[in-house]
Amino acid sequence: MDTLIRNYGLHIISLVALFMILVQHSSSTAFGANEEEQLEAVVEGAENHLAYPGRSHGIGDLETMEVDPWLMVERKGNQFVVNDQPFYVNGFNTYWLMVFAADESTRGKVTDVFKQASSVGLTVCRTWAFNDGQWRALQKTPSVYDEEVFKALDFVVSEAKKYKIRLILSLTNNWDAYGGKAQYVKWGKATGLNLTSDDDFFSDPTLRRYYKAHVKTVLNRVNTVTNITYKDDPTIFAWELMNEPRCTSDPSGNKLQSWIQEMAVHVKSMDPKHLVEIGLEGFYGPSTPDKVQFNPNTYAQQVGTDFIRNHQVLGVDFASVHIYADSWISQTISDAHLKFTKSWMEAHIEDAEKYLGMPVVFAEFGVSTKDPGYNSSFRDTLLTTVYTTLLNSTKMGGSGAGSLLWQLFPEGTDYMDDGYAIFLSKSASATKIITLQSARLAMFNSRCSWKCRWGCKKHAWETLLYSNEL
Repeated sequence: MDTLIRNYGLHIISLVALFMILVQHSSSTAFGANEEEQLEAVVEGAENHLAYPGRSHGIGDLETMEVDPWLMVERKGNQFVVNDQPFYVNGFNTYWLMVFAADESTRGKVTDVFKQASSVGLTVCRTWAFNDGQWRALQKTPSVYDEEVFKALDFVVSEAKKYKIRLILSLTNNWDAYGGKAQYVKWGKATGLNLTSDDDFFSDPTLRRYYKAHVKTVLNRVNTVTNITYKDDPTIFAWELMNEPRCTSDPSGNKLQSWIQEMAVHVKSMDPKHLVEIGLEGFYGPSTPDKVQFNPNTYAQQVGTDFIRNHQVLGVDFASVHIYADSWISQTISDAHLKFTKSWMEAHIEDAEKYLGMPVVFAEFGVSTKDPGYNSSFRDTLLTTVYTTLLNSTKMGGSGAGSLLWQLFPEGTDYMDDGYAIFLSKSASATKIITLQSARLAMFNSRCSWKCRWGCKKHAWETLLYSNEL
């Protein structure tokens, strides 16, 4: 694939070609069968890049086309914008990029995953900007960093920019993996603090200072590859306060709410340019008893999170939601998972519109190959359910702003697979679904006046976007 990559990655081929088709026919009111076939052909061409990497597809012909400047993603009401143009997210998670980049023997996998994601039009990657006190730790002890690991994170950011993929960087973990709040508590105990629970991470003043110091260090990091300070780099889409924060010791939600309020303002005080999100799973809590019916189980309302209340905090720019029916409802695959996924998404999109006035990103979703009854057809149906639900919001100008599948891996990383990994070259049907979603969203992201919305001739292709054939 190396010989095919110039500037932005392989997705420029499929998406620019698609855009050229659309512009060519923009004076018509609808697309016919021929144009639909062209769209399918473009998508299949993107698949062939993975299957036949040595094939040439005329990249040189595209190099003279005008290129948009690399600008910061902003929020405008309940939408994302770049240079005042709509920006919808089709993205993925690959959490281990920094750790892989820290070792020369695995660094190439970072490039591989961005290359492959770019080839199918994925635009945002969520990954960890933390590794607290563990193997290949970024932060070895509070405010003490391994410079080589930090350089690895620099490399991740620079490679993402190379392939025109933006990053959501998560700043710590609720779970023990890669340190997280449990490691902060261990550090606190080592200094003699009287801590009785990992949830003391949210309330102890010393641990709060540890976390805030880490945030300050990351935001003010000057990238050794690009020489751009992180807080000034448009490659970074958003900062995530924490991966899946929970505070089960306080089901009222007050302890976590206080932490979110302090940390969101802390991030914004140092970096008002970038977007900020919390990293929540989306569970409804005590402040909205009429909403708990949408939770996957009764335990979900006892973990100290509160979707609407948490996202009304000053400094939070968009809502995050995760979707794991196979973990939350039943591990055995069934149609109930699909029904839950649709209702879960629709409820949060509605709340983001009515109560929050902000975009919502479904920042993790997937299904495990280890689940009883799993088959690739079900995974494809889940992908389609998520993407279609988002498109139903998008075409109405709603708050559904995008999704990030969990998770995208390149070849040779099977040993990292938790059951949810998608390997594009091994998953033809999933690759086609992902690429089609990218193509649809690329049309929405095309250059057009924000005030125009869907009224101009350039958007005559809306019929095609939502036709049953796609």
